[in-house]
Amino acid sequence: MENVNIPVGTSDFTEIRQKNYYYVDKTGLIEELLRTSATKVTLITRPRRFGKTLGMSMMADFFDIRKDSGALFEGLSVSKNQELCKTWMNQYPTVFVSFRNVDGLDFQQAYAKLYSTIEDLYNEHLYLMKSTELNPNDLRFIQNITEETAAQVHIENSLLRLTRMLSAHYGKPVILLIDEYDVPLAKASAKGYYREMLSAIRGVMSVLKDNPALGFAVVTGCLQIVKESIFTGTNNFVTDTISDGRLDEYFGFTQEDVDRLLFDTELSGHEDEIREWYNGYLFGKCSVYCPWDVMNHVRNLLLDPSVPPASYWEHTSHNDVIYQFISTTEADVNDKFETLLAGGYIIEPIEPHLTYDILHSSERNIWTLLYFTGYLTKMRPEDIPETPADGNLALTIPNAEIRKLFQKSVNEWFLAKTQASDRSELFDALWSGDAKRLQNFLDDTLFDTISYHDYQESFYHAFLAGLLSRKGYKVESNYENGLGRSDIVIKDRKNRRAAVIETKITDAESKMTAACEDALKQIEEKQYAVSVRRAGYRQVISYGIAFYQKQCRVKKSPSLSY
Repeated sequence: MENVNIPVGTSDFTEIRQKNYYYVDKTGLIEELLRTSATKVTLITRPRRFGKTLGMSMMADFFDIRKDSGALFEGLSVSKNQELCKTWMNQYPTVFVSFRNVDGLDFQQAYAKLYSTIEDLYNEHLYLMKSTELNPNDLRFIQNITEETAAQVHIENSLLRLTRMLSAHYGKPVILLIDEYDVPLAKASAKGYYREMLSAIRGVMSVLKDNPALGFAVVTGCLQIVKESIFTGTNNFVTDTISDGRLDEYFGFTQEDVDRLLFDTELSGHEDEIREWYNGYLFGKCSVYCPWDVMNHVRNLLLDPSVPPASYWEHTSHNDVIYQFISTTEADVNDKFETLLAGGYIIEPIEPHLTYDILHSSERNIWTLLYFTGYLTKMRPEDIPETPADGNLALTIPNAEIRKLFQKSVNEWFLAKTQASDRSELFDALWSGDAKRLQNFLDDTLFDTISYHDYQESFYHAFLAGLLSRKGYKVESNYENGLGRSDIVIKDRKNRRAAVIETKITDAESKMTAACEDALKQIEEKQYAVSVRRAGYRQVISYGIAFYQKQCRVKKSPSLSY
Protein backbone atom coordinates (compact mmCIF):
# COMPACT_ATOMS: atom_id res chain seq x y z
CA MET A 1 0.00 0.00 0.00
CA GLU A 2 2.88 2.40 0.71
CA ASN A 3 4.09 2.05 -2.90
CA VAL A 4 0.79 3.04 -4.50
CA ASN A 5 0.88 6.64 -5.73
CA ILE A 6 -2.59 7.89 -6.62
CA PRO A 7 -2.49 10.73 -9.19
CA VAL A 8 -5.10 13.43 -8.67
CA GLY A 9 -5.20 16.47 -10.93
CA THR A 10 -2.71 14.93 -13.37
CA SER A 11 -3.90 14.29 -16.92
CA ASP A 12 -0.47 13.88 -18.51
CA PHE A 13 0.12 10.28 -19.55
CA THR A 14 3.90 10.61 -19.70
CA GLU A 15 4.10 12.05 -16.20
CA ILE A 16 1.88 9.31 -14.76
CA ARG A 17 3.91 6.53 -16.36
CA GLN A 18 7.36 7.98 -15.75
CA LYS A 19 6.64 8.70 -12.08
CA ASN A 20 5.07 5.29 -11.58
CA TYR A 21 1.72 6.70 -10.55
CA TYR A 22 -1.23 4.33 -10.45
CA TYR A 23 -2.75 4.01 -13.92
CA VAL A 24 -5.98 2.25 -14.85
CA ASP A 25 -5.23 0.80 -18.28
CA LYS A 26 -7.38 2.40 -20.95
CA THR A 27 -5.01 1.86 -23.87
CA GLY A 28 -7.56 -0.46 -25.46
CA LEU A 29 -9.12 2.80 -26.69
CA ILE A 30 -6.36 3.04 -29.31
CA GLU A 31 -7.10 -0.41 -30.70
CA GLU A 32 -10.83 0.26 -30.76
CA LEU A 33 -10.43 3.54 -32.64
CA LEU A 34 -8.05 1.99 -35.17
CA ARG A 35 -10.51 -0.79 -35.95
CA THR A 36 -12.32 1.79 -38.09
CA SER A 37 -9.34 3.77 -39.35
CA ALA A 38 -11.36 4.94 -42.36
CA THR A 39 -13.36 7.18 -40.00
CA LYS A 40 -12.04 10.67 -40.58
CA VAL A 41 -13.36 12.34 -37.43
CA THR A 42 -14.55 10.76 -34.18
CA LEU A 43 -16.31 13.05 -31.70
CA ILE A 44 -16.41 11.61 -28.16
CA THR A 45 -18.74 13.37 -25.72
CA ARG A 46 -18.54 12.63 -21.99
CA PRO A 47 -19.20 14.56 -18.77
CA ARG A 48 -16.32 16.42 -17.17
CA ARG A 49 -13.81 14.48 -15.07
CA PHE A 50 -14.35 11.17 -16.83
CA GLY A 51 -10.83 10.88 -18.25
CA LYS A 52 -11.14 12.60 -21.63
CA THR A 53 -7.94 14.63 -21.35
CA LEU A 54 -5.86 11.72 -20.03
CA GLY A 55 -7.16 9.54 -22.85
CA MET A 56 -6.14 12.15 -25.41
CA SER A 57 -2.73 12.59 -23.80
CA MET A 58 -2.25 8.83 -23.93
CA MET A 59 -3.07 8.75 -27.65
CA ALA A 60 -0.77 11.70 -28.36
CA ASP A 61 2.15 9.86 -26.72
CA PHE A 62 1.35 6.73 -28.70
CA PHE A 63 1.11 8.25 -32.18
CA ASP A 64 3.56 11.21 -32.07
CA ILE A 65 6.43 10.68 -34.51
CA ARG A 66 8.71 12.90 -32.43
CA LYS A 67 8.60 10.54 -29.45
CA ASP A 68 9.90 7.13 -28.48
CA SER A 69 7.07 5.85 -26.28
CA GLY A 70 7.73 2.13 -26.08
CA ALA A 71 8.70 2.22 -22.40
CA LEU A 72 5.58 4.22 -21.49
CA PHE A 73 3.28 1.53 -22.89
CA GLU A 74 5.23 -1.48 -21.67
CA GLY A 75 2.94 -3.94 -19.91
CA LEU A 76 -0.24 -2.16 -21.01
CA SER A 77 -3.00 -3.70 -23.08
CA VAL A 78 -2.11 -2.12 -26.42
CA SER A 79 1.51 -3.33 -26.21
CA LYS A 80 0.29 -6.91 -26.65
CA ASN A 81 -0.77 -6.06 -30.19
CA GLN A 82 2.72 -5.97 -31.64
CA GLU A 83 1.63 -5.56 -35.23
CA LEU A 84 -0.49 -2.53 -34.40
CA CYS A 85 2.32 -0.97 -32.37
CA LYS A 86 4.78 -1.53 -35.19
CA THR A 87 2.46 0.17 -37.67
CA TRP A 88 1.22 3.07 -35.55
CA MET A 89 3.37 3.77 -32.48
CA ASN A 90 5.36 6.99 -33.00
CA GLN A 91 4.85 6.80 -36.74
CA TYR A 92 2.75 9.90 -37.48
CA PRO A 93 2.95 13.65 -36.98
CA THR A 94 0.49 14.40 -34.19
CA VAL A 95 -1.18 17.59 -33.01
CA PHE A 96 -2.69 17.59 -29.52
CA VAL A 97 -4.47 20.74 -28.37
CA SER A 98 -6.90 21.38 -25.52
CA PHE A 99 -9.33 24.28 -25.29
CA ARG A 100 -10.33 23.66 -21.68
CA ASN A 101 -8.69 26.91 -20.47
CA VAL A 102 -10.28 29.21 -23.05
CA ASP A 103 -12.42 31.41 -20.82
CA GLY A 104 -12.95 35.07 -19.99
CA LEU A 105 -15.42 37.64 -18.74
CA ASP A 106 -15.82 38.94 -22.29
CA PHE A 107 -14.82 37.89 -25.80
CA GLN A 108 -11.59 39.87 -25.75
CA GLN A 109 -10.32 38.02 -22.67
CA ALA A 110 -11.44 34.64 -23.99
CA TYR A 111 -9.97 35.28 -27.43
CA ALA A 112 -6.65 36.15 -25.79
CA LYS A 113 -6.73 32.72 -24.12
CA LEU A 114 -7.52 31.10 -27.46
CA TYR A 115 -4.64 32.94 -29.10
CA SER A 116 -2.31 31.88 -26.28
CA THR A 117 -3.36 28.23 -26.71
CA ILE A 118 -2.59 28.36 -30.44
CA GLU A 119 0.68 30.22 -29.82
CA ASP A 120 1.82 27.53 -27.36
CA LEU A 121 0.99 24.88 -29.95
CA TYR A 122 3.03 26.63 -32.63
CA ASN A 123 5.96 27.12 -30.24
CA GLU A 124 5.90 23.34 -29.74
CA HIS A 125 6.48 22.92 -33.48
CA LEU A 126 9.01 25.70 -34.03
CA TYR A 127 11.36 23.18 -35.64
CA LEU A 128 9.24 23.69 -38.76
CA MET A 129 11.04 27.01 -39.26
CA LYS A 130 14.04 24.99 -40.45
CA SER A 131 12.05 22.70 -42.72
CA THR A 132 13.02 22.63 -46.40
CA GLU A 133 9.49 21.51 -47.30
CA LEU A 134 7.82 24.77 -46.25
CA ASN A 135 7.54 27.89 -48.39
CA PRO A 136 8.23 31.47 -47.24
CA ASN A 137 4.54 32.14 -46.63
CA ASP A 138 4.40 29.21 -44.22
CA LEU A 139 7.42 30.50 -42.31
CA ARG A 140 5.92 33.99 -42.16
CA PHE A 141 2.65 32.50 -40.86
CA ILE A 142 4.49 30.73 -38.01
CA GLN A 143 6.42 33.88 -37.18
CA ASN A 144 3.30 36.04 -37.05
CA ILE A 145 1.62 33.70 -34.59
CA THR A 146 4.63 33.26 -32.31
CA GLU A 147 5.35 37.01 -32.36
CA GLU A 148 1.68 37.72 -31.52
CA THR A 149 0.98 39.75 -34.64
CA ALA A 150 -1.42 37.33 -36.31
CA ALA A 151 -4.95 38.48 -37.18
CA GLN A 152 -8.03 36.60 -35.98
CA VAL A 153 -8.50 35.05 -39.40
CA HIS A 154 -5.04 33.51 -39.08
CA ILE A 155 -5.86 32.07 -35.66
CA GLU A 156 -9.02 30.59 -37.11
CA ASN A 157 -6.97 28.95 -39.87
CA SER A 158 -4.10 27.98 -37.57
CA LEU A 159 -4.90 24.26 -37.15
CA LEU A 160 -5.60 23.80 -40.83
CA ARG A 161 -2.31 25.48 -41.73
CA LEU A 162 -0.35 23.55 -39.09
CA THR A 163 -1.59 20.15 -40.26
CA ARG A 164 -0.68 20.99 -43.84
CA MET A 165 2.80 22.13 -42.82
CA LEU A 166 3.40 19.02 -40.69
CA SER A 167 2.21 16.74 -43.48
CA ALA A 168 4.54 18.48 -45.93
CA HIS A 169 7.48 18.26 -43.51
CA TYR A 170 7.07 14.57 -42.64
CA GLY A 171 5.52 13.35 -45.85
CA LYS A 172 2.73 11.67 -43.89
CA PRO A 173 -0.86 12.49 -42.92
CA VAL A 174 -1.43 14.10 -39.53
CA ILE A 175 -3.29 12.73 -36.53
CA LEU A 176 -5.23 15.54 -34.83
CA LEU A 177 -6.44 15.37 -31.22
CA ILE A 178 -8.68 18.24 -30.04
CA ASP A 179 -9.66 18.09 -26.38
CA GLU A 180 -12.66 19.93 -24.83
CA TYR A 181 -13.59 21.65 -28.08
CA ASP A 182 -16.84 23.04 -26.65
CA VAL A 183 -15.54 24.56 -23.40
CA PRO A 184 -15.05 28.01 -25.01
CA LEU A 185 -18.66 27.91 -26.23
CA ALA A 186 -20.03 26.85 -22.85
CA LYS A 187 -18.15 29.68 -21.13
CA ALA A 188 -19.19 32.17 -23.80
CA SER A 189 -22.85 31.19 -23.48
CA ALA A 190 -22.77 31.73 -19.72
CA LYS A 191 -21.12 35.15 -20.06
CA GLY A 192 -22.86 36.65 -23.05
CA TYR A 193 -20.46 36.51 -25.99
CA TYR A 194 -21.58 33.25 -27.59
CA ARG A 195 -21.88 34.46 -31.20
CA GLU A 196 -18.38 35.94 -31.29
CA MET A 197 -16.81 32.82 -29.85
CA LEU A 198 -18.86 30.54 -32.09
CA SER A 199 -17.46 32.31 -35.13
CA ALA A 200 -13.90 31.84 -33.89
CA ILE A 201 -14.32 28.18 -32.94
CA ARG A 202 -16.12 27.38 -36.18
CA GLY A 203 -13.10 28.78 -38.01
CA VAL A 204 -10.62 26.79 -35.93
CA MET A 205 -12.60 23.57 -36.44
CA SER A 206 -12.57 24.01 -40.22
CA VAL A 207 -9.39 21.91 -40.04
CA LEU A 208 -11.70 18.88 -40.10
CA LYS A 209 -13.28 19.64 -43.48
CA ASP A 210 -11.79 18.70 -46.85
CA ASN A 211 -8.27 18.58 -45.43
CA PRO A 212 -6.04 16.22 -47.43
CA ALA A 213 -3.30 16.56 -44.81
CA LEU A 214 -5.49 15.00 -42.13
CA GLY A 215 -5.14 11.29 -41.46
CA PHE A 216 -7.83 11.20 -38.82
CA ALA A 217 -9.00 13.29 -35.88
CA VAL A 218 -10.40 12.57 -32.44
CA VAL A 219 -12.37 15.38 -30.76
CA THR A 220 -13.73 15.40 -27.20
CA GLY A 221 -16.31 17.55 -25.45
CA CYS A 222 -19.45 17.44 -23.32
CA LEU A 223 -22.02 18.10 -26.07
CA GLN A 224 -22.35 17.42 -29.77
CA ILE A 225 -22.95 20.85 -31.26
CA VAL A 226 -24.14 19.95 -34.75
CA LYS A 227 -26.73 22.64 -35.43
CA GLU A 228 -24.10 25.38 -35.41
CA SER A 229 -22.37 23.94 -38.53
CA ILE A 230 -19.14 23.24 -36.67
CA PHE A 231 -18.96 19.74 -38.13
CA THR A 232 -21.11 20.24 -41.22
CA GLY A 233 -19.27 19.11 -44.32
CA THR A 234 -16.94 16.80 -42.41
CA ASN A 235 -16.66 13.48 -44.24
CA ASN A 236 -16.77 10.15 -42.40
CA PHE A 237 -17.87 11.79 -39.16
CA VAL A 238 -18.80 9.53 -36.23
CA THR A 239 -20.08 10.52 -32.79
CA ASP A 240 -19.76 8.45 -29.62
CA THR A 241 -21.90 9.76 -26.75
CA ILE A 242 -22.79 8.31 -23.36
CA SER A 243 -25.75 6.64 -25.06
CA ASP A 244 -23.49 4.66 -27.38
CA GLY A 245 -21.78 1.38 -26.55
CA ARG A 246 -18.62 1.30 -28.60
CA LEU A 247 -16.27 3.23 -26.29
CA ASP A 248 -18.30 2.86 -23.10
CA GLU A 249 -15.57 1.25 -20.95
CA TYR A 250 -12.75 3.66 -21.86
CA PHE A 251 -14.08 6.76 -20.09
CA GLY A 252 -14.86 6.07 -16.47
CA PHE A 253 -13.92 3.13 -14.24
CA THR A 254 -15.65 -0.21 -14.64
CA GLN A 255 -16.42 -2.45 -11.67
CA GLU A 256 -13.36 -4.51 -12.56
CA ASP A 257 -11.20 -1.37 -12.55
CA VAL A 258 -12.43 -0.35 -9.10
CA ASP A 259 -12.10 -3.85 -7.64
CA ARG A 260 -8.51 -4.02 -8.84
CA LEU A 261 -7.72 -0.55 -7.49
CA LEU A 262 -9.13 -1.37 -4.06
CA PHE A 263 -7.26 -4.67 -4.00
CA ASP A 264 -3.97 -3.00 -4.96
CA THR A 265 -4.44 -0.37 -2.25
CA GLU A 266 -5.68 -2.84 0.38
CA LEU A 267 -8.96 -0.92 0.68
CA SER A 268 -11.38 -3.65 -0.37
CA GLY A 269 -13.55 -3.01 2.69
CA HIS A 270 -14.69 0.30 1.20
CA GLU A 271 -16.32 -1.02 -1.95
CA ASP A 272 -19.89 -0.46 -0.71
CA GLU A 273 -19.45 3.24 0.09
CA ILE A 274 -17.59 3.86 -3.17
CA ARG A 275 -20.33 2.11 -5.12
CA GLU A 276 -23.07 4.07 -3.38
CA TRP A 277 -21.38 7.44 -3.84
CA TYR A 278 -19.57 7.26 -7.19
CA ASN A 279 -21.06 4.46 -9.30
CA GLY A 280 -24.39 4.41 -11.11
CA TYR A 281 -23.55 5.87 -14.53
CA LEU A 282 -24.64 3.85 -17.53
CA PHE A 283 -22.56 4.60 -20.62
CA GLY A 284 -23.86 2.52 -23.47
CA LYS A 285 -24.44 -0.79 -21.71
CA CYS A 286 -21.54 -0.43 -19.29
CA SER A 287 -21.91 0.65 -15.65
CA VAL A 288 -19.11 3.06 -14.76
CA TYR A 289 -17.80 5.03 -11.82
CA CYS A 290 -16.63 8.63 -11.99
CA PRO A 291 -12.82 8.19 -11.99
CA TRP A 292 -12.13 11.63 -10.49
CA ASP A 293 -14.20 10.79 -7.42
CA VAL A 294 -12.80 7.29 -6.99
CA MET A 295 -9.17 8.40 -7.21
CA ASN A 296 -9.73 11.31 -4.82
CA HIS A 297 -11.47 9.13 -2.27
CA VAL A 298 -8.90 6.34 -2.50
CA ARG A 299 -6.09 8.85 -2.04
CA ASN A 300 -7.78 10.24 1.06
CA LEU A 301 -8.48 6.76 2.41
CA LEU A 302 -4.79 5.94 2.13
CA LEU A 303 -4.10 8.95 4.35
CA ASP A 304 -7.00 8.31 6.73
CA PRO A 305 -9.02 5.06 6.44
CA SER A 306 -11.88 6.61 8.43
CA VAL A 307 -12.47 9.56 6.09
CA PRO A 308 -16.09 9.63 4.83
CA PRO A 309 -17.02 9.97 1.14
CA ALA A 310 -17.19 13.53 -0.14
CA SER A 311 -18.46 15.39 -3.21
CA TYR A 312 -15.19 15.74 -5.11
CA TRP A 313 -16.86 16.19 -8.50
CA GLU A 314 -18.88 19.14 -7.24
CA HIS A 315 -15.81 21.33 -6.77
CA THR A 316 -14.28 20.78 -10.23
CA SER A 317 -16.51 23.30 -12.00
CA HIS A 318 -19.42 25.67 -11.54
CA ASN A 319 -22.77 23.91 -11.21
CA ASP A 320 -24.76 26.69 -12.87
CA VAL A 321 -26.84 24.16 -14.78
CA ILE A 322 -28.42 22.94 -11.53
CA TYR A 323 -29.35 26.44 -10.35
CA GLN A 324 -30.82 27.30 -13.74
CA PHE A 325 -32.77 24.06 -13.61
CA ILE A 326 -34.25 24.32 -10.13
CA SER A 327 -35.14 27.99 -10.57
CA THR A 328 -37.62 27.14 -13.32
CA THR A 329 -41.17 28.15 -12.51
CA GLU A 330 -42.76 25.17 -14.26
CA ALA A 331 -44.59 23.10 -11.64
CA ASP A 332 -44.29 19.97 -13.76
CA VAL A 333 -40.49 20.25 -13.68
CA ASN A 334 -40.54 20.58 -9.89
CA ASP A 335 -42.71 17.47 -9.56
CA LYS A 336 -40.32 15.49 -11.73
CA PHE A 337 -37.35 16.76 -9.77
CA GLU A 338 -38.93 15.60 -6.54
CA THR A 339 -39.47 12.17 -8.09
CA LEU A 340 -35.75 12.03 -8.89
CA LEU A 341 -34.73 13.13 -5.40
CA ALA A 342 -36.94 10.38 -3.99
CA GLY A 343 -34.89 7.79 -5.89
CA GLY A 344 -37.34 7.38 -8.74
CA TYR A 345 -37.04 7.92 -12.46
CA ILE A 346 -38.67 10.01 -15.14
CA ILE A 347 -39.05 9.31 -18.86
CA GLU A 348 -38.08 12.25 -21.03
CA PRO A 349 -37.24 12.94 -24.69
CA ILE A 350 -33.53 13.53 -25.28
CA GLU A 351 -32.26 15.94 -27.91
CA PRO A 352 -28.75 14.76 -28.91
CA HIS A 353 -27.95 17.90 -30.93
CA LEU A 354 -27.98 20.98 -28.70
CA THR A 355 -26.45 24.41 -28.99
CA TYR A 356 -25.26 26.26 -25.92
CA ASP A 357 -27.31 29.38 -26.58
CA ILE A 358 -30.64 27.49 -26.39
CA LEU A 359 -29.82 25.02 -23.63
CA HIS A 360 -32.41 26.43 -21.25
CA SER A 361 -35.06 27.39 -23.78
CA SER A 362 -37.22 24.34 -23.13
CA GLU A 363 -37.82 21.64 -20.56
CA ARG A 364 -36.59 19.03 -23.04
CA ASN A 365 -33.26 20.79 -23.41
CA ILE A 366 -32.84 20.98 -19.62
CA TRP A 367 -33.23 17.22 -19.17
CA THR A 368 -30.91 16.59 -22.11
CA LEU A 369 -28.26 18.87 -20.64
CA LEU A 370 -28.46 17.22 -17.21
CA TYR A 371 -28.10 13.82 -18.88
CA PHE A 372 -25.12 14.59 -21.11
CA THR A 373 -23.27 16.51 -18.39
CA GLY A 374 -23.50 13.67 -15.85
CA TYR A 375 -26.09 14.96 -13.40
CA LEU A 376 -28.53 12.28 -14.54
CA THR A 377 -28.02 8.89 -16.11
CA LYS A 378 -30.20 6.48 -18.02
CA MET A 379 -31.63 3.36 -16.45
CA ARG A 380 -31.25 -0.16 -17.79
CA PRO A 381 -34.37 -1.35 -19.64
CA GLU A 382 -34.66 -4.36 -17.32
CA ASP A 383 -34.89 -2.05 -14.29
CA ILE A 384 -38.07 -0.31 -15.39
CA PRO A 385 -41.52 -1.80 -16.05
CA GLU A 386 -42.12 0.16 -19.25
CA THR A 387 -40.38 0.65 -22.56
CA PRO A 388 -39.70 4.32 -23.40
CA ALA A 389 -40.70 5.50 -26.84
CA ASP A 390 -38.00 6.10 -29.43
CA GLY A 391 -35.97 9.16 -28.54
CA ASN A 392 -36.92 8.94 -24.86
CA LEU A 393 -34.87 7.72 -21.93
CA ALA A 394 -35.68 6.73 -18.36
CA LEU A 395 -33.51 9.11 -16.31
CA THR A 396 -32.45 8.90 -12.68
CA ILE A 397 -29.88 10.41 -10.31
CA PRO A 398 -26.81 8.15 -10.54
CA ASN A 399 -25.50 8.11 -6.98
CA ALA A 400 -25.37 9.61 -3.49
CA GLU A 401 -22.86 12.29 -4.50
CA ILE A 402 -25.11 13.81 -7.14
CA ARG A 403 -28.18 13.49 -4.90
CA LYS A 404 -26.37 15.41 -2.14
CA LEU A 405 -25.30 18.00 -4.70
CA PHE A 406 -28.88 18.49 -5.83
CA GLN A 407 -30.12 18.76 -2.25
CA LYS A 408 -27.44 21.29 -1.37
CA SER A 409 -28.30 23.30 -4.47
CA VAL A 410 -31.99 23.26 -3.56
CA ASN A 411 -31.19 24.65 -0.10
CA GLU A 412 -28.97 27.38 -1.51
CA TRP A 413 -31.51 28.26 -4.19
CA PHE A 414 -34.37 28.44 -1.69
CA LEU A 415 -32.36 30.59 0.72
CA ALA A 416 -31.39 33.02 -2.03
CA LYS A 417 -34.94 33.12 -3.41
CA THR A 418 -36.60 33.77 -0.07
CA GLN A 419 -34.11 36.39 1.02
CA ALA A 420 -34.70 38.29 -2.21
CA SER A 421 -38.49 38.04 -1.94
CA ASP A 422 -41.01 40.30 -0.22
CA ARG A 423 -41.78 38.57 3.08
CA SER A 424 -43.69 41.44 4.65
CA GLU A 425 -46.87 39.36 4.81
CA LEU A 426 -45.00 36.62 6.67
CA PHE A 427 -43.65 38.96 9.33
CA ASP A 428 -46.90 40.92 9.63
CA ALA A 429 -48.69 37.68 10.42
CA LEU A 430 -45.92 36.48 12.73
CA TRP A 431 -45.77 39.60 14.90
CA SER A 432 -49.54 40.22 14.94
CA GLY A 433 -50.20 36.68 16.10
CA ASP A 434 -52.37 35.86 13.07
CA ALA A 435 -51.91 32.09 12.96
CA LYS A 436 -54.23 31.63 10.00
CA ARG A 437 -52.40 34.13 7.78
CA LEU A 438 -49.09 32.64 8.84
CA GLN A 439 -50.35 29.16 7.99
CA ASN A 440 -51.56 30.25 4.54
CA PHE A 441 -48.23 31.92 3.74
CA LEU A 442 -46.20 28.88 4.81
CA ASP A 443 -48.59 26.54 2.99
CA ASP A 444 -48.24 28.44 -0.28
CA THR A 445 -44.47 28.72 0.00
CA LEU A 446 -44.06 25.07 0.90
CA PHE A 447 -46.18 24.04 -2.07
CA ASP A 448 -43.82 25.92 -4.42
CA THR A 449 -40.69 24.50 -2.82
CA ILE A 450 -38.77 21.50 -4.13
CA SER A 451 -38.65 18.92 -1.36
CA TYR A 452 -36.69 15.70 -1.01
CA HIS A 453 -39.67 13.44 -0.33
CA ASP A 454 -37.98 12.13 2.78
CA TYR A 455 -39.73 14.84 4.81
CA GLN A 456 -37.29 14.69 7.66
CA GLU A 457 -37.42 17.28 10.42
CA SER A 458 -34.21 18.86 9.12
CA PHE A 459 -35.95 19.74 5.85
CA TYR A 460 -38.73 21.70 7.54
CA HIS A 461 -36.32 23.22 10.03
CA ALA A 462 -34.17 24.57 7.19
CA PHE A 463 -37.32 25.71 5.38
CA LEU A 464 -38.46 27.86 8.30
CA ALA A 465 -35.00 29.14 9.20
CA GLY A 466 -34.44 30.23 5.59
CA LEU A 467 -37.74 32.10 5.47
CA LEU A 468 -37.10 33.95 8.71
CA SER A 469 -33.45 34.90 8.18
CA ARG A 470 -31.87 38.12 6.95
CA LYS A 471 -34.62 40.59 7.70
CA GLY A 472 -32.88 42.37 10.54
CA TYR A 473 -34.00 39.94 13.22
CA LYS A 474 -31.92 37.52 15.26
CA VAL A 475 -32.82 33.91 14.45
CA GLU A 476 -31.71 31.20 16.88
CA SER A 477 -32.01 27.63 15.63
CA ASN A 478 -31.90 24.61 17.96
CA TYR A 479 -30.62 26.92 20.67
CA GLU A 480 -30.31 26.05 24.37
CA ASN A 481 -33.30 27.69 25.95
CA GLY A 482 -35.24 27.19 29.19
CA LEU A 483 -35.18 23.50 30.09
CA GLY A 484 -34.19 22.26 26.67
CA ARG A 485 -33.48 23.34 23.11
CA SER A 486 -36.11 25.25 21.21
CA ASP A 487 -36.47 24.70 17.47
CA ILE A 488 -36.50 28.34 16.37
CA VAL A 489 -36.58 31.63 18.25
CA ILE A 490 -36.77 34.88 16.29
CA LYS A 491 -35.97 38.07 18.22
CA ASP A 492 -36.76 41.69 17.36
CA ARG A 493 -34.47 43.59 19.75
CA LYS A 494 -35.57 47.01 18.50
CA ASN A 495 -39.20 46.42 19.48
CA ARG A 496 -38.38 43.99 22.30
CA ARG A 497 -40.56 41.22 20.93
CA ALA A 498 -39.88 37.59 20.08
CA ALA A 499 -41.54 34.48 18.65
CA VAL A 500 -40.86 30.91 19.76
CA ILE A 501 -41.58 28.21 17.18
CA GLU A 502 -41.69 24.47 17.82
CA THR A 503 -42.20 22.13 14.86
CA LYS A 504 -43.60 18.64 14.60
CA ILE A 505 -43.85 16.16 11.74
CA THR A 506 -46.84 13.90 11.28
CA ASP A 507 -47.50 10.86 9.15
CA ALA A 508 -51.10 11.82 8.41
CA GLU A 509 -53.03 15.00 7.76
CA SER A 510 -55.53 14.09 10.46
CA LYS A 511 -52.81 14.28 13.12
CA MET A 512 -51.64 17.82 12.38
CA THR A 513 -53.86 19.68 14.85
CA ALA A 514 -52.88 17.40 17.72
CA ALA A 515 -49.22 17.79 16.74
CA CYS A 516 -49.56 21.58 16.96
CA GLU A 517 -50.97 21.26 20.44
CA ASP A 518 -48.12 18.93 21.44
CA ALA A 519 -45.66 21.53 20.17
CA LEU A 520 -47.28 24.29 22.23
CA LYS A 521 -47.33 22.01 25.26
CA GLN A 522 -43.58 21.40 24.84
CA ILE A 523 -42.93 25.16 24.70
CA GLU A 524 -44.79 25.56 27.96
CA GLU A 525 -43.26 22.58 29.77
CA LYS A 526 -39.72 23.41 28.68
CA GLN A 527 -40.26 27.09 29.51
CA TYR A 528 -38.94 28.27 26.14
CA ALA A 529 -41.16 31.37 26.02
CA VAL A 530 -40.72 32.11 29.72
CA SER A 531 -36.95 32.05 29.31
CA VAL A 532 -37.10 34.50 26.41
CA ARG A 533 -39.40 36.87 28.29
CA ARG A 534 -37.06 36.80 31.28
CA ALA A 535 -34.31 37.95 28.94
CA GLY A 536 -36.14 41.28 28.62
CA TYR A 537 -38.52 40.86 25.70
CA ARG A 538 -41.88 42.54 26.38
CA GLN A 539 -43.90 40.32 24.08
CA VAL A 540 -43.26 36.63 23.31
CA ILE A 541 -45.57 34.75 20.95
CA SER A 542 -45.50 30.95 20.84
CA TYR A 543 -46.34 28.97 17.72
CA GLY A 544 -46.78 25.25 17.28
CA ILE A 545 -46.35 24.27 13.63
CA ALA A 546 -47.08 20.79 12.30
CA PHE A 547 -46.05 19.51 8.86
CA TYR A 548 -47.36 16.71 6.77
CA GLN A 549 -45.60 16.45 3.42
CA LYS A 550 -46.39 19.79 1.70
CA GLN A 551 -49.02 20.94 4.16
CA CYS A 552 -48.67 22.79 7.43
CA ARG A 553 -50.88 23.70 10.37
CA VAL A 554 -50.19 26.62 12.74
CA LYS A 555 -51.56 27.19 16.24
CA LYS A 556 -50.72 30.03 18.60
CA SER A 557 -50.76 30.17 22.38
CA PRO A 558 -51.62 33.33 24.31
CA SER A 559 -48.77 35.83 24.23
CA LEU A 560 -46.54 36.37 27.21
CA SER A 561 -46.26 40.11 27.67
CA TYR A 562 -45.91 42.87 30.22
